[in-house]
Order: sequence, then structure tokens, then C-alpha cells
Amino acid sequence: MPAIKLIHITKRWGSFYGVDDLSLDIKDNAFVTLLGPSGCGKTTILRMIAGLETPTEGKIVIGDQVVFDSDAGINVPPNKRKVGFLFQNYALWPNMTVYQNISFGLKNVKEEMAVLDVEAKRASDILRSLSGGRKIRELILECRDKKGNPDAQKAYVKLIDTFGLSMMTAKELYDLKIQDAADPDSAAAEAKKAYEKKLEDRKAARRARGEDLNADCQVVRGGIPLKAVRKLSAEEIDARVREVARIVKIGMFMDRYPAELSGGQQQRVAIARTLAPKPRVLFMDEPLSNLDAKLRLEMRYELQRLHLETGSTLVYVTHDQMEAMTLATSICLLNNGVLQQYDAPLTVYNQPANLFAADFVGNPSINFVEAKVVHDARESAAAGAAAGAAMTGEAAGGIQLELFRGLRAVFVPSAPLNLEAWFQERERWNEQERQREAERLTDKKLVEKSNKDEVFRYHIQKIMEEDTSIQETPVLTNDDLVLGIRPEAVDIEENGALSSIVYGAMPTGMETTLKLSVADTWLLTGVIFGSNTFRIGEKVSINLNGNHILLFDRQSGRRISEGRLEFVRDIDL
Repeated sequence: MPAIKLIHITKRWGSFYGVDDLSLDIKDNAFVTLLGPSGCGKTTILRMIAGLETPTEGKIVIGDQVVFDSDAGINVPPNKRKVGFLFQNYALWPNMTVYQNISFGLKNVKEEMAVLDVEAKRASDILRSLSGGRKIRELILECRDKKGNPDAQKAYVKLIDTFGLSMMTAKELYDLKIQDAADPDSAAAEAKKAYEKKLEDRKAARRARGEDLNADCQVVRGGIPLKAVRKLSAEEIDARVREVARIVKIGMFMDRYPAELSGGQQQRVAIARTLAPKPRVLFMDEPLSNLDAKLRLEMRYELQRLHLETGSTLVYVTHDQMEAMTLATSICLLNNGVLQQYDAPLTVYNQPANLFAADFVGNPSINFVEAKVVHDARESAAAGAAAGAAMTGEAAGGIQLELFRGLRAVFVPSAPLNLEAWFQERERWNEQERQREAERLTDKKLVEKSNKDEVFRYHIQKIMEEDTSIQETPVLTNDDLVLGIRPEAVDIEENGALSSIVYGAMPTGMETTLKLSVADTWLLTGVIFGSNTFRIGEKVSINLNGNHILLFDRQSGRRISEGRLEFVRDIDL
């Protein structure tokens, strides 16, 4: 399957930018999820790659083919891009059976493809199946109705799924009556001789015309498979339908109509129909959103298996971050049409690029705590040593912060961190952005973006929510930082540094999600693993543990570092 490259892709309607200057590399055989809130540009990106939407500017490459280039005037139509698109509502034909729905697109295919000797292919498939007569007998005898009589229809499906046959070939194999023979292995051996002769006769006929057959029974001349513009034969269509039905496990439903299927079965039919034409890339636009929670979880496993079995490059749109985390090899996180982060799922979770990424990925959501740098503890080595005396020696090299109401804690980064150098780098980055914007403004064709990009406004959980609309925008300095604390880092300990009260508790069996009030003002979300019982109003001591406490710059919203917190002193808030 091919890789996909998006190079400076922009899509706008008037002054509204649906996608803004997006560059993205999707590797061969990747499973990429486009993740973000509603209206962030996920489906627009998918439709532009598929050719259903035309970008305003940029370039799109699928494999080695440029399918769109605004400068060169290239725009390959959707039916020439060989991509499979699975829509949110499945779009199955209600008046067609499952078989007809899957085969519908195949009947209209007319393109250059290898010339196939259908008779030789059928003989070859039967020869492959005749390797063991006892196995054929066992498979067929397993398929009986309630009265104990052989069920031919079930047997056909069993033979198709086991040996990878078309229905025509399965019927021919069944009619050999190997299952009725006293010695099925001997019967299979006799039948094998007849089909070996049949296959050899087909090859001899081809050789008389200066041709040959390869292992796939394609006609070869001079060592090169012959190609011709043609439609698929009935045998080829059936074989392909049965193959994809086997992959998604719907072989027994071929004669049913969509209304006779459950939601999950309809989903499988839609996937099979998408796979049938052998697309180069698979696109899925929130395909599980119509299913109930339990079925949605089961289908996630099926999609993982489907990706592995087909080896497809799969691009998947979702606003459900749990789907993105569990399915993808890479997450493309978007907001307001702008790429926020493109990384492996656990990287996005543990090292989010900014406040938006930290907030959007994770369930329950991350805790944000505003912090202020305490200067008198970092301006001199003596002060640092004094702070270190109250903690471990390793923590002395950290950044002392004030959070909540006067609580002093030291953030100890996992990797060496020079905070002043980081701020200087931020200013260089901001200046580059200003220069880039100034250059854009010189372009007479530029349309100013109406949906302006802003630093993400994070939410601080409090017992009494404040009306932020009437608050003035604070004046921020480099001392204003934000801590990001995942719920699993909030631990209840007998001698914890913080006193808190259980504000809410939601047990699920293997874990309990807690809302913990601190200083009668702030709320922290914690996840406590195990079958524990907590009473609302109960006093508990907590610590903020782990090496994945995140430190963000409040001005830009960008992540500065990750590390751990060590408290200067125990405090009763």
C-alpha cells in the first residue's frame, strides 16, 4: 500500500479556513487517526485526499502519483485515485442483498488488468483443496441442519472460508462427493489426478498459442503477464466478494438484506464493500459512531485485525480520543484547521505538544494547576541548596513553584532544563512566526483568516465555577506556568502532602474516579485502581506522584518539560 504526502494544503471558504497550511506524511501501512473536536477539519482533510473536495492550494501525493497540485493544475478525479471510502452512515442499498451490495462496485470496474484463465484457476483452486480428503469430509459433515441432514449452503461457506474459493468452485468441490466416500483420502487422490490433467490440458492449449500460465493462472507471453482493458468475470467477482466476506466474517449473511442485519453486521458489510475493489488506501469517516458502546469496542478489535490482515494504509476520522488511542499507529491532532501534534498515541498522551493536546487526549481529562515561579529559590546556588535541604539533593536543581494557596513545590525535570534558554527559544520562534506572517501579507492574493488562532483556554476545576466572561485578561510574564497532572498521578497516601476532601466518587469495579477538593476551592480528578469504597465528604491525604507531571508555558501554551513534583514541606490546605 502507498504512502500519502500532504504538502502545504489549505482549504478555505471565503475568509474561513477549514484547513490551514497542513503538511503531513502518512507512511505505508500506517493506521492514522485524524482526531479533534467537531469542525476542526478532519473530514475535510479526508475528502481532499480522496478527491471529493478540492483544496484551495497545496499538493497531494499518493504513492508515486501526484493526485493534486494547485500550481501545476493537477486534480485527479476520485474514481482514478483508487481509494476506498467508508462513510458514517454506511450507505447500503436497502433493496439489495449483502452479496449484491458488496459486488455492486465490482460490476462497474473496467480497466487494464491481467488476463486470467478462469477454467485453469478453478482447476488450480480445487487441486489445492484436494490435498486432504479427510479434512474436506470433516468440514462438510460439520454443516448439518437440526434434523442432522447435510446443509449444502453452510458447507459451501465452510469450504469458501477454509480454502479461499469462489462459490462456483466450492459447489464443484462439494459435488465431487468426497464426503460420502468410504476412504475420503483415496477419493480425493483420484479426483486430484483428473484435475491435474485438466490443468495440464489448459496449459498445453496456451503453449500451442505461444503463451503460458503463471502460478496465479494469469496468461503470460514472453515471461510478461498479458494485460487488457476488460471487466471482471463473474468468477473473479464472486471470488473477491467471498474473500472480503471471509475477512470481516459475514459469509453466512450473503442472501440477507441490510434491514435483516444488526448495526455491527451492517458495519461489516460496508467495510467489505469498501475492501472489494482492492483500494490503495482505506478512508473511514467516524464509522463506529452509530453503534452502541459494547459493539463499538468489539468493532475496534475487528478494525485492528482488518488493518493487519489487509496491510492497508488506513486513515480514520474520529472525535473520540479513546478510538484514536486504541486503534492508531499515529495520531494527527487538529484544532481550528491547524495541526497541533502528529505522533504515536502514547507520545501524544505522555508528551503533549501544548495545552490543547494535553486537554483533549486523556479520559478522565488532565488536571491543570496554575503555578508561579518563586525567584528567591532559584537566583542563587545558596538558595537552591537551602531548598534542597528540605527535599532530596536531586530536587535542588529543579524549579521552585507556588501553587494553590502558598504551597511550595519543586518541579524536577526528567531531562536537563534551562528555563531562561527555553524562553529565549520561544521568543525566536514567535519572531519567526511574525516574519512569516508579514511575508504572507505581501501576497495580494492573501485572504486574512477570520477564524483566528488563539492560545487554548484551559479549564481549572473549582468547586464554585466563576464567570470568566467578565474577568479581565491577566498580564502574563515568564513566571506564569501551568502544571498538567494526569488523574493516575493523584494518589491517596496516609502521609500525603495535601489534605483534601472527597467531593465525588464513581466506582467502576477495577477503578474509582474521584473528585478531590483542595483548599475548599480547587478540584483534582484522580483515578484509584482497585475495588475501593470512598464516602463523599471523607478526608484523605494525597500526593502528586510519577515522572510524567507536565510543565507548560502559560503565554504560548507550549509544553516546556515533564518531570516530577517534590513538596518543600507538608501542608494542610
